[in-house]
This record gives sequence, C-alpha cells and structure tokens, in this order.
Amino acid sequence: MELSQCNILVVEDDPPVRNLITTTLKTNDYRYLSAANGEAAIMEASSHNPDIVLLDLGLPDMDGVQVIEKIRSWSNLPIIVISARSEDTDKIEALDAGADDYLTKPFSVEELLARLRVTQRRLAFMTDQVAASGSVFVNGKLRVDYAGGCAFLDGQELHLTPIEFKLLCLLSKNAGKVLTHTFITQNIWGRSWENDVASLRVFMATLRKKLEADPDAPQYIQTHIGVGYRMMKVE
Repeated sequence: MELSQCNILVVEDDPPVRNLITTTLKTNDYRYLSAANGEAAIMEASSHNPDIVLLDLGLPDMDGVQVIEKIRSWSNLPIIVISARSEDTDKIEALDAGADDYLTKPFSVEELLARLRVTQRRLAFMTDQVAASGSVFVNGKLRVDYAGGCAFLDGQELHLTPIEFKLLCLLSKNAGKVLTHTFITQNIWGRSWENDVASLRVFMATLRKKLEADPDAPQYIQTHIGVGYRMMKVE
C-alpha cells in the first residue's frame, strides 16, 4: 500500500496533540481524517472506512476502549492506541478489546511513523497472502479461508481481529510445528522486542477464548512454555 493511498483516522480530543499528529501525517504524504470524541470517531470510521485508526483512550464522551469495541463489531481495520495510560492493565484492556498496537505518550514522531509503517507492511502482507493463497485449511471443526480472510469453527464464523487472524494463519500454515516467540513476533509485527512477546501472550489468550471450548485444555493451540506455540492436528 502506497503512503498516499493510506487514509488514517486520528481520534484525539487534545488540539495540540491532534495537530502534531495530523501535521506529521501531512508532511509524510498520508491522507487523514480527524475526530475529537468517540461518537465522531465511530461515525467517521463507519462512513469513510479508513485504513488505520490512531486512537486516544481518554476521550471526553466515552472511553477509547468502547470505541475499539464498537468498531470491532463491524470492522477489522487496524487500530493503534495512543495513550498517556502506561499501566500494563490499561494496555491489556485495549489489546483485549481488539487494538493492534499501543503507543504511550509522550511519543516521538519517529516512533509513530515507525508503528504506522509496521502496520502498513502487515496490511500489505495480509493482502499478498490472500492473493497468493486461494486454499482453505481444515483441521477438525476449524476451517480457515485464507482467500476470504475469515475462519469458522463448527460452521460458525469466528469474529477475529486482524492480529488474531494473522496468528491463526501463521499457526495453521505451520500446523504440527512449534513456532518460537521470536519467529511469531517477527512475522506479526516485523520485530521481536520484549514487550511484543507480552502482547503476543495477550493475543494468544484472546484467540484461544474464541477457538477453544476449554482454553485450559486446548485442542488446537498448544503452548510450549518458554519456547512458543504449535497448532495441533485434530482428526
């Protein structure tokens, strides 16, 4: 995806921060929309279908986590949270709700642009994967439609975030193999930092909740403690 083709929705109620972000985007040839509260953000996201959302959690009319949940009810578009909340519990709540990445204020312009580039590469990768693979993976009651970008369990569609779907594709395409934390994080985020492994655990937990009848006795995804994860073959 070319930069100029990427349309970004900036959701931030603080005018100086919003101006900093939009000026940065404009200078780097991104197109953008902006919203100053949650209600406007949901309206913009539903009517303009942006490629990426940059979302502040501390909005005047509703919590940013609610905005994530609302958008996730109809769209898998990438959401990068930008927030002054630096506690792990806040990050986990946002990631659990369906955010794809989390940037803590104060942040540098360079880091913001780097996160956007990683997200764009991920979008391009997923598009290429879908184009390159018209096949369907079937494992027990699980069916992953790579071309359609969706997955089903026992005939019911799984409502997965983009990261969860990409994780499922990575595991299913390597069914039976143990994938290390480093291998997975490099494929998902294009890097392997310590906090990425922590994020990976969160995403794996949310994926398991949707996939496993009993997450404590997994049928599909096996944890190899300290090493990584494996998609088990199910009859």
